[in-house]
Amino acid sequence: MLSLNLLPSSNVTFLKASSRFPINDSLLNQNLVNKRRQSRTNLLCPSLLLNKISDFSQIHGNPCRIPCSRFDFSKLSGHPFGISSKPTSQIVKSASGIPQEESPDGEIEVAKDNSKNLQLAIIFGLWYIQNIVFNIYNKKVLNVFSFPWLLASFQLLCGSIWMLILWAIRPNTCPKISKSFIVALLGPALFHTIGHISACVSFSKVAVSFTHVIKSAEPVFSVVFSSFLGDTYPLTVWLSILPIVFGCSLAAITEVSFNFGGLWGAMISNVGFVLRNIYSKRSLQNFKEVNGLNLYGWISIISFFYLFPVACFVEGSQWVAGYHKALEAVGNSSKFYLWVILSGVFYHLYNQSSYQALDDISPLTFSVGNTMKRVVVIIATVLVFRNPVRPLNALGSAIAIFGTFLYSQATAKKPKKEA
Repeated sequence: MLSLNLLPSSNVTFLKASSRFPINDSLLNQNLVNKRRQSRTNLLCPSLLLNKISDFSQIHGNPCRIPCSRFDFSKLSGHPFGISSKPTSQIVKSASGIPQEESPDGEIEVAKDNSKNLQLAIIFGLWYIQNIVFNIYNKKVLNVFSFPWLLASFQLLCGSIWMLILWAIRPNTCPKISKSFIVALLGPALFHTIGHISACVSFSKVAVSFTHVIKSAEPVFSVVFSSFLGDTYPLTVWLSILPIVFGCSLAAITEVSFNFGGLWGAMISNVGFVLRNIYSKRSLQNFKEVNGLNLYGWISIISFFYLFPVACFVEGSQWVAGYHKALEAVGNSSKFYLWVILSGVFYHLYNQSSYQALDDISPLTFSVGNTMKRVVVIIATVLVFRNPVRPLNALGSAIAIFGTFLYSQATAKKPKKEA
């Protein structure tokens, strides 16, 4: 009889001549049955089975030894036995090193991101182009028809009509209005009116480039007014406004077309728009469901009703005479009408594009984009109107705009106030 030592605690005995004889009754021992069950478990777990094989080779001196630590069945196609009943999927590693299954819609998601980036690029391009067109035709009208109050009212009227038509064509885009919503808009609309008419007055008295250089000082007023209202700013923000002040001062004293009326108009415009932004944050917190475009539409409508009665009082008696002089200067009434209409339409369009961009990007990106917009507008208007620019004036403008860029970077790192 041969005895094969498979298990350390018992022997399994076979007859040498024939297999007809039964196996030794020790197999009926309960301990051996349990060990056989354990052997089935080993078959289901390759690492346990491999340990047994390794022990067998050590006991019987088998020259072929398989070190279990160097062999891993789980590396076979990502399945313990190398065979899977499910279709395999590609596995990728994220930036954190954690394996992730590749989404079958990955290409679609990338396409959506590319489409969104393209849409933002188009909106930014339109924003810049529309702003340039507005500044050019706004200045052309004011050069021959120097009544900024009437022109500013007409521009707000164009925006109001535009939004009313849009809401009529697409009723679902019109926000639900209530008495509380209108009341909350009265303050921001008033400050928007002040900012718009003051800028228009400045445009009528000085070069467009000079007005935009002074308007680049808006962050200075924002920091000062916000500080009075309890906001705190780090030292880097306060340092960033120094080049803005210095650059605007240098540009002002070297401006060929300098006029105190134009300077004060641009400064008051800064105050108006800063107070509009501050007041909007405080009064419109409960109406966040209204997007930027619709919010600006309602501000335009209310601003028109603010401004037009005052415009009639301030310069209404001079409009008829001024109109005839403008027609004589232009020589073609249709050309004059075209200039006026373009200034009104593109005033609304560039504001609409800016609000659409602000809905989809961060405030920092918007601020940087707005800074670059002023650079583009200044260069374009200087080329179109051939305004003389002294070297120190150009240097002051560049310093002021660079300070605006530094301010946008500094405020992006401003720590949030703890509640």
